[in-house]
Amino acid sequence: MTRFFTALMAACFALVATASAQPLRLQITEGVIEPMPFAVPAFVPEDGGGSQYAEALSRVVAANLSSTGLFREVPPAAHIARITSFGTNISYPDWRAVNAQALIVGAVAASGNTLTVKFRLFDVVSGQQMGQGLQFAGSTQDWRRMAHKVSDAVYSQITGEGGYFDSRVVFVAESGPRTNRVKRLAIMDQDGENIRTLTDGRSLVIAPRVSPAGDRAVYTTYQTGSPRIALMDLRSGQAQLVGEIPGAMTFSPRFSPDGRALVFSAAMGGTTDLFRLELGTGQMVRLTNSPAIATAPSFSPDGRSLTFESDRSGTSQIYVMPANGGNAQRISFGQGRYSTPVWSPRGDMIAFTKSHAGRFHIGVMRSDGSEERLLTASFLDEGPTWAPNGRVIMFTREAQGGDPALYAVDISGRNLRRVPLSSPASDPAWGPLLP
Repeated sequence: MTRFFTALMAACFALVATASAQPLRLQITEGVIEPMPFAVPAFVPEDGGGSQYAEALSRVVAANLSSTGLFREVPPAAHIARITSFGTNISYPDWRAVNAQALIVGAVAASGNTLTVKFRLFDVVSGQQMGQGLQFAGSTQDWRRMAHKVSDAVYSQITGEGGYFDSRVVFVAESGPRTNRVKRLAIMDQDGENIRTLTDGRSLVIAPRVSPAGDRAVYTTYQTGSPRIALMDLRSGQAQLVGEIPGAMTFSPRFSPDGRALVFSAAMGGTTDLFRLELGTGQMVRLTNSPAIATAPSFSPDGRSLTFESDRSGTSQIYVMPANGGNAQRISFGQGRYSTPVWSPRGDMIAFTKSHAGRFHIGVMRSDGSEERLLTASFLDEGPTWAPNGRVIMFTREAQGGDPALYAVDISGRNLRRVPLSSPASDPAWGPLLP
């Protein structure tokens, strides 16, 4: 794994806005949003080494912002003005002429294996710089991460929400014929780049989950012939079985918000119940004890509650209960079957899979079950996972007779898009923003 950045510094590029200026701000609602036009010229190389990264950095930033559906790039070919120096005075009329509302100006320098990237964001409409410019320093091999950090900063300044571009997704990479499919655990940048496989494919792996710190993953493995829980260090690739219960099949693990515990399902003696495992001590506590199935648990961000799916009412539905066990309350009451609930990082919503009338959906509801909204519909949509900012959901989609692929959608239901991967993929698990 590439080493993390050595520095993240606020640079002294800020211009003070006048009290009468109206800041550029994109208000995100559930209604129709006209994407904000933005321009990002090629970053200015400040030395010979920076030349090989200048264009690539700007293209990653443009792709990130455009992928949200909230922004629309004014293509470089339409630019009238040319940015030849990071400290140049901005000719706002030239950028207004091409209908840009936001302008991103960046510069890059390379010395040995160290890359330095800085940028400034301008409100073209008011003719002022927005906030402070930022400077990032890191390894040349991390140049894409620096582009993602620039994207996160721009996104946050304009939308007022946290970014999610500098994050990674653990997923199941699939290969081979459908009758003999090989499934490997893999990790990638959120935009589908820098894929790295984590397992050799000799054992079936499914349903990975990433730790809150992004340094570990848990998943279900069939390396012993029946489902077991494996815990992997994502830096070293070393994995071990955890949560072993004699005579039980264990599966569907997920980390607690502090990363110190796992909650998972265990099937034994004809029942499937939820258990909690303290990773430091190995102490295990049974959370449910019912003849009904209880599986797919997920913690609330504050660690006080769990949501899970159960058929105790006769069909698969979503329930919420205290994190240490206790009375479970059903929160799903629409038509159809509900499964794979997962709590939003914001704590206000739960995403889920729903099947009804021969179609599968990804949906969201409030944590009390109110305001249910279906975001997608297809032959098979399943397994939602949240972006770190709680704004975007990634999931698996499979067309009838086709291969599985990863898709993402905004929580408003807009901007459904396929993650650009060249081979079949399933079971995404979105990790946190990287440090």
